Amino acid sequence: MKRVIVIGAGFSGISAATKLANDGYDVTVIEKNSMAGGRARVFEEQGFVFDMGPSWYWMPDIFERYFAEFGKKPSDYYQLKRLDPSYKVIFNTADEISLPANMQKLEELFESIEIGSSKRLADFLEESKYKYDVGIGEFVWKPSISITEFFDIRLASKAISLDLFASFGKHIRKFFSNERLLQLMEFPILFLGATPQNTPALYSLMNYAEIALGTWYPMGGMYEIVKGIVSLAEEKGVKFKLDEPVTSISVEGKLAQKVITNKGEYEVDIVVGSADYHHIEDKLLSDETRNYNEQYWDKRIMAPSSLLFYLGINRRVDKLTHHNLFFDEDFNVHADEIYTNPKWPTKPLFYASAPSKTDNSVTPEGCENLFVLIPIAPDLEDTEAIREKYYAIVMERLEAYVGHDIRNHVIYKKSFAVNDFKAEYNSYKGNAYGLANTLFQTAFLKPSLKSKKIKNLYYTGQLTVPGPGVPPSLISGLVVAKQVNKEFKAS
Repeated sequence: MKRVIVIGAGFSGISAATKLANDGYDVTVIEKNSMAGGRARVFEEQGFVFDMGPSWYWMPDIFERYFAEFGKKPSDYYQLKRLDPSYKVIFNTADEISLPANMQKLEELFESIEIGSSKRLADFLEESKYKYDVGIGEFVWKPSISITEFFDIRLASKAISLDLFASFGKHIRKFFSNERLLQLMEFPILFLGATPQNTPALYSLMNYAEIALGTWYPMGGMYEIVKGIVSLAEEKGVKFKLDEPVTSISVEGKLAQKVITNKGEYEVDIVVGSADYHHIEDKLLSDETRNYNEQYWDKRIMAPSSLLFYLGINRRVDKLTHHNLFFDEDFNVHADEIYTNPKWPTKPLFYASAPSKTDNSVTPEGCENLFVLIPIAPDLEDTEAIREKYYAIVMERLEAYVGHDIRNHVIYKKSFAVNDFKAEYNSYKGNAYGLANTLFQTAFLKPSLKSKKIKNLYYTGQLTVPGPGVPPSLISGLVVAKQVNKEFKAS
């Protein structure tokens, strides 16, 4: 039985490990932190349960497809609830829009904002569904090792119809002109790590995902997903080693022979790197066995980092829904300060999640659990004084919106930013979401999932194909496992 070591217990690593174990490999996952989940870890303080990273459950079909790979369903491991409204966008204290889950109500909302937009919304979503069916149904399941994978005439014709070479910003303006509607439709692009002007129009598939397929929540919190996929992995025979940082990969000739940790050595037949790609190349391998040099990495356009606050509040917070987007400052200025002229934002937009609006189990009775996120440029100076400055900015605006004091009711507070992303996840430049999904960092133009120098080393996760996010990470793990299977039959 061939021995596989997977470095890192994030979604992509667990996904790859489960598939390989299911196909007959002896698989061990080695994780530097004390729990599995990667960026999707959880912690509990004073009765408050905080998901540390991902907070949106989109693309439920991908989770269904993942579990179906092993004859299971998400409901075997956790229970989902569809959110209604899906989320709320706050433009100012007197102007907000809540997105209804019901399509008819959504069309009525659009029509009330811009005459004729309900029909254009239907047309836009029909087109976006096609992109979703092709992009998520076919393109993202390719290993993208070679451009020739996309030479299939059927796929090539679809690539043209997917508007790969148009920008999302231009594309969306063919359908809508009202500024508020444009912001509503452009917001999911923020999760892809680039401005709408620099994001391929292909990614309007994200709008189909969030509008038509819905925004969901696993009761108990996002970590329930991690518990579910870990449980499934262990059912398939995957072994997990936690609190065990990998220190190097021993290579002889063109083969990885051992994975070395702070606790011992593991002889291997195959290595799958699910930890930060740059970290593996820079810290675990010698220069001559790297796929890419430092100059290559420095030229990559990274998705944003984040300044996060986890707040336990000893009262309920008025007016908030589960997901709240504060677009009460200039989006273009903030985007410029992330992507074009990187610096701490002058007047940041921010996101506030209150899962306690949906799930009483994550807080003590009568309390609120608040997760606040400010997207920022990666690799910025990160000090406690800077964090406190932005805490004050955000809380002032949040209190102005809800109409009552919050800060004096905060009984637990923790921040997390660039330095923590580097320390906790070995994240390149402290990024939170991997590589930006720009045209020239899509598919085979991303860092390769296969080592060019070491025959039995593969990569998976948000710095390779198909990209950042929980569903793409699950796909990434399955794709790399299938590539391993293609090249190394289990024995």
